[in-house]
Amino acid sequence: MNVLGIEGTAHTFGVGIINDSEGELKILADVRKVYSPAEGGINPYFAAEFMAENADIAIKEALKISGLDIKEINLLAFSQGPGLGPTLRTAATSARTLSLYHNIPLLGVNHCIAHIEIGIEREHMKNPLIVYASGGNTQILIRRENFYRIFGETMDIGMGNMLDKFGREMGLKHPAGPKVEELAKNGKNFIELPYTVKGANLCLSGLLTSAIRKKDDKMKKDDKILNKTFTLEDLCYSLQETAFSMLVEVSERALAHLNAKELLLTGGVGNNKRLQEMLMLMAKEHNVKFFVPTNYCSDNGVMIALTGLKMFKANIRQKFEETKVKQRFRTDKVEILWD
Repeated sequence: MNVLGIEGTAHTFGVGIINDSEGELKILADVRKVYSPAEGGINPYFAAEFMAENADIAIKEALKISGLDIKEINLLAFSQGPGLGPTLRTAATSARTLSLYHNIPLLGVNHCIAHIEIGIEREHMKNPLIVYASGGNTQILIRRENFYRIFGETMDIGMGNMLDKFGREMGLKHPAGPKVEELAKNGKNFIELPYTVKGANLCLSGLLTSAIRKKDDKMKKDDKILNKTFTLEDLCYSLQETAFSMLVEVSERALAHLNAKELLLTGGVGNNKRLQEMLMLMAKEHNVKFFVPTNYCSDNGVMIALTGLKMFKANIRQKFEETKVKQRFRTDKVEILWD
């Protein structure tokens, strides 16, 4: 069975093609066209325009790499939500058009569930505690019966959005997360910033606002003001350490409470080596196996194709009118009918 997945929730138009033959899964193609604004953050309409211009190119490129013809595709899957409305509709239009024209079954996939499923599949995990950190989402989850239950989450903005907004204020080009990570390596002075954990939840907006304001504050030592502002490297280091410590704390609380034996980090922010290191050390202290789906934390079409395949094999079918986008598609609203 050949499955083509289309991802388009924010900045990436991804096309992934996988083959499932007697339970053996093969990735045949993984094409990603990433929108990068010249300045500022992501403008949803410009991002959608970028995707519309690159959709046909990406699909044809993926088919060429896979060595397949569109007629050999047995199932189409696309990111149904959550995400930015204009980009979601662009991806959905591409998938729905292919489905209608070539008479191929179509399934809408929850983007967050797809991030989780590719991690579980790649690392052969059973029932891990999931730390899902991306641009718009930051959640601590575990599967209970037929749903991923949210044990804790951000109460305001996602980890990735927080890092990008900070970077934008500091004059860093989008995406700012990797640049903040690189600058943080050279930070030497830790600056105290708001640390807000509420039970199993965390808040990041106060941390963000304080870090931005520190840009114009003067350094102090022994109640004396020095003629030197905080360095960007120190701010990046302090912001990252504080935010990640908050996330590790709520993850550790969930790990102990739920008695989980595996820990999975996924989502775009999961690419951050410092976050990986901090969670790995915490997992080691609890004698828990820690995993990160290398090369598949960022948005991609392969994870959409994989989740679509799992849904299809679990006899999930959708009528065409059921494949409309769901901009606020909650992770814990998806019934998991597959193992």
